[in-house]
Amino acid sequence: MTSRRLTAVAIALALTLLAATTAAAEPPPAPLYADAVQRAYGILQGASAPDTAPATNALRVLVSGTGTSQPEIVADLEARPPLYDDARSRLSALLKALREAANTSDPAVAQQGLHEVMSLSRYDALHRPPSPLERLVQWIQDRITALLRLLFGSRGGAQAPALWFYIVGIAVVAAVVFVLARAARGRFAQSIDGVSDGPRPAADYFAEADRLAARGHRVAAIRALCAGVAATLAGERSWEGSPLTVREIFQRAPDFNSLRPLLLPFEAAVYGGHDVDEATYTTAAHVAEPFRHQVEAAA
Repeated sequence: MTSRRLTAVAIALALTLLAATTAAAEPPPAPLYADAVQRAYGILQGASAPDTAPATNALRVLVSGTGTSQPEIVADLEARPPLYDDARSRLSALLKALREAANTSDPAVAQQGLHEVMSLSRYDALHRPPSPLERLVQWIQDRITALLRLLFGSRGGAQAPALWFYIVGIAVVAAVVFVLARAARGRFAQSIDGVSDGPRPAADYFAEADRLAARGHRVAAIRALCAGVAATLAGERSWEGSPLTVREIFQRAPDFNSLRPLLLPFEAAVYGGHDVDEATYTTAAHVAEPFRHQVEAAA
């Protein structure tokens, strides 16, 4: 579960990086230009710092319709905290200029044409509220920005080192996810210490455990015991190829608790690096004995 959560965070950070580095589109025709300005102005009504969500949404709408033609307003919206008052003032002046420049003999027809264009499916995203994933991405971006402000102080405009923090953060999270995923996979081929190159019957594992125990190699012997029990419960390929852990396979037993004297020393030895004393191994071998008899009876 931890690996899945970390994976989700890593994906969210990757989306944040993509959102931070997306190139601006080419300016669309004039009607879309004016509509983008109007929509951005509407989003900013009532917005105030330190809330950055309105600034992010308005910036996306503005850039989609005006491209890079309004750098002052873009800088106001990218500032942290956003400069809402100045952005609203500039958008208001821009709207006034666009309305005065627009000169049509039939405003109703022009408005109807604008409405038809904005009703196209390609603009559906502008009418929908942010999705949960978008909110998560925005929240993560805000937290990174807050950290940058704490480290480097507040300043207008985009934070220059933010991109590097995103890259380093994604790399660190990806490395943690990779290490935890490998540790949590519990593939049995990694815990048998090279006993097998392929599927083996349970009887081979029990015989191997006896030979190893006789030579005093009790850690390897208890691994072989677990392999024999796992093969009895889940089949010959359970030890080499199953994605399940030893504990998960042992839970298939009718009485899982009775296997704890075998399972716990195995986990302590394999995952914790502890030794297995003679008394502990004797108890573990006694727990595995019914499975050994089951295999012998089946043979």
